[in-house]
Amino acid sequence: MRRLIAAASLALALATGASAAPVEMIVGGTAFRNTEGERLWLGFRDRLLADSATGVKPRMLIYGELGTEEQIVSGLRRGRVHFANLSANIATTVVPEVALIYVPYLFEDQAEADYVLDRHLTPEFEKLFAAKDLVFISWFEIGFHHVYSRARPILVPADAKGVRFRVAAGEAARQFARAIGADVIPLAYADVIPSLQTGLIAAGEQSVSLYARSGIAPEAPHLTLTGHSMGMSVIVAQKRFWDRLEPGQQRAIRAAFPGIAESRKVIRAEEQRDLEQAAKLRFQVHRLTPEQRRQWSAATRPTHPAILRSIGGDAERLHQVALKGKQEYAAKQGSAR
Repeated sequence: MRRLIAAASLALALATGASAAPVEMIVGGTAFRNTEGERLWLGFRDRLLADSATGVKPRMLIYGELGTEEQIVSGLRRGRVHFANLSANIATTVVPEVALIYVPYLFEDQAEADYVLDRHLTPEFEKLFAAKDLVFISWFEIGFHHVYSRARPILVPADAKGVRFRVAAGEAARQFARAIGADVIPLAYADVIPSLQTGLIAAGEQSVSLYARSGIAPEAPHLTLTGHSMGMSVIVAQKRFWDRLEPGQQRAIRAAFPGIAESRKVIRAEEQRDLEQAAKLRFQVHRLTPEQRRQWSAATRPTHPAILRSIGGDAERLHQVALKGKQEYAAKQGSAR
């Protein structure tokens, strides 16, 4: 009888995580302080710590303490980092197909992007990350990328001709800058502000809140809302660490981390507040007319085939998956009218 009781107790513990042994989880990221992104991370920490029965103790190294994103990826591979936030650009070093999200004007707006990502692309990316020994937890929205500039607004692609334009790593960013005739300047994120100050660059692209709250806005006070590509991060767990956890611990971690719906809500609200407070944050917002947006789209959409070829792997097939999702979304919108 004692053996039966012990076995039953063990089974219950494994199912619920109620008696799970304490586990330290190293969490890596490059969050900015006083942003909604930081608050989401701290809420994740607090929810895990409040659920003491699971035994998961997060060690939050989310302000770049582990180094660059490249170093965080290295830490994931070596088992020194267990849970991390990776920008889509750095995630491409592990799963190149993530670069598909940054293809210019792949998505027309937030609603279409949400539909295609949630219903069509996310299941595909879960498989791709699993093949690289990473557990896909969630997307973490950054927001659509827009064009910022130093001396004058860039309202149409012709305004960018010859302008020294900072691009991040990734073919999509380089192709976008080339397509609008800019002088392409690849730079690490940490070098953006000093390069604006010295005149090495005069423009670039970024999401609203990272532009407004990271020190870029005062140096390049013109923000043109081109909305040309969706900025995303991906939340992943190292598979070897994840597989050592009990099922209850895995469920607790997933439940503690804000899902994509929550991060979208708070990040988009923050973006709207930043745009409304542009004068206080020392930048000027330039909204496109339909004709100006058409010019941006017409100039950059021809880059799609070259970007997909540069990505390689499963990019062409995933592009077709995205196009199917866009068609499905359009049909649903049409039937709702």
